[in-house]
Amino acid sequence: MRETSLQGATHRGLVLAGVMGAVFLAAMESTVVATAMPTVIASLGGIRIYSWVFSAFLLASTVTMPIWGRLADLLGCRRTYLAGFAIFLVGSALSGLAQSMGQLIAFRALQGLGAGSLITLGMTIIGDLYDLERRAKMQGYFSGVWGVASLVGPLLGGFLADTVSWRWVFYINVPFGLLAAGAIGWGLRDEVRSRRPVVFDHAGTLLFAGAISSLLMGLVEAGREASWTQGSVVALLAASAVLLAGFVLVERGAAQPLIPLGLFATPMIRAASATGFLSGMAMFGAVAYIPLFLQAVIGSTATQAGFVLTPFILGWVAFSILGARLVLRVGYRGVVLAGMAVLTLGFLLFAGWSESLTRLTAARDIVLAGVGMGLVFVPMLIAVQNAVPRALLGSATSVISFFRSIGGTVGVAVMGSVMAHRLHTELGGLLAAAAPPLQEGLRRVVEHPDLIVNPMTRAGLGAEVLLQMRPAMASAVGGVFTVGLAVCIVAFASAFLVPAGQARDLAVAQEPAAPSGP
Repeated sequence: MRETSLQGATHRGLVLAGVMGAVFLAAMESTVVATAMPTVIASLGGIRIYSWVFSAFLLASTVTMPIWGRLADLLGCRRTYLAGFAIFLVGSALSGLAQSMGQLIAFRALQGLGAGSLITLGMTIIGDLYDLERRAKMQGYFSGVWGVASLVGPLLGGFLADTVSWRWVFYINVPFGLLAAGAIGWGLRDEVRSRRPVVFDHAGTLLFAGAISSLLMGLVEAGREASWTQGSVVALLAASAVLLAGFVLVERGAAQPLIPLGLFATPMIRAASATGFLSGMAMFGAVAYIPLFLQAVIGSTATQAGFVLTPFILGWVAFSILGARLVLRVGYRGVVLAGMAVLTLGFLLFAGWSESLTRLTAARDIVLAGVGMGLVFVPMLIAVQNAVPRALLGSATSVISFFRSIGGTVGVAVMGSVMAHRLHTELGGLLAAAAPPLQEGLRRVVEHPDLIVNPMTRAGLGAEVLLQMRPAMASAVGGVFTVGLAVCIVAFASAFLVPAGQARDLAVAQEPAAPSGP
């Protein structure tokens, strides 16, 4: 008996190490490319479409999250996870071999298809292997690995691009990914959750993929053009709405639907979906514009602006671990409400930022936002995993991750439009009221607002123009934070939907965790 227990613990340790390694690679991949992109452009060209290097990865990974989760419920986590991992590694290797920007975008989309499984199914596997107490601790550590990867990614990307080659930003995934996949393949037993014959929901999958792809492309286009009435944006959003309606109709009659709509009859699922979407919209939308504020208003360099987000990650990681433990003592609702209150306070402080902001004050406010997110996301994940039967663990986990990701995408698009509109208004007012000697410099900025962000072009505008511009940029980006504050207040209200009570009392009866041996 002792030998069997030791063997199970060894296999479980292998699985945990493999999952953590996979999560590290997937999380790092979303940030590592950013610092290497200037070198990539110098090598491949294609500056006009380079943003799709990021968008293609985001689109593919977001769309496939619920698909991977449902496949795990139907076919078992082991084979599904390893299939996703294989796609991710093939996409990584091909991205490193890309000979044009078009090829790189295509291979990044393939990489994103696999990445959609790594984090979502990683969280599912941890939920599958551990009971409530251990699950809370492990999900906290899981979030910590994600945070560290987010910090390491930009540094590693810049180092590899400068010292070896930008191609190693992608190649480096392969050897470490093979080790992680080997650990998972050896340590995890594949237990099929459904005893019924598997009937994959092809119609639902196609409708869902089309609906979400149209939605994300419409949001990306709206954010880039700062216009929600442009013909292509309206067409994409309308197509998304029609396809989504068709998806719901198909799912109601499907024998084994892609997303079991009955999940949303569970109060915890509804609360987590709403809170995750709204808090993701507020936070990820604002995080995209914090570095812009620091560069354009305070005059920070890109490196300084990037490092100021470090306290956000550290606050998130530390309080993810703390929040995961607190839910066992005070319940989900108290922890989530506290997190949303702190996040709302952070946005209240963001909304007061001006050109007199100091980096120390910025770091303080950003820490508060990270603390708030840490107290919201991981506790809600644990709550969801304990609120559904084990047979629906993959679907429930992936749905929550999906809503958070979609919220962030919507936030970036909406806040980008708000900033562009306010900046256009502010610059037009400045130009109309400016003295003749300043009009030429201001006119250049009106025509090319990005001049004030780049340190080299900013220096050439002249001190007087910069003095006029900084309050305008502060007001424009401040509009983003005001919108984020409003969304946070709604998200705080949605946190009251979280059922009250102790975590153990709210957990549904689940069959014992599956053994992890092969």
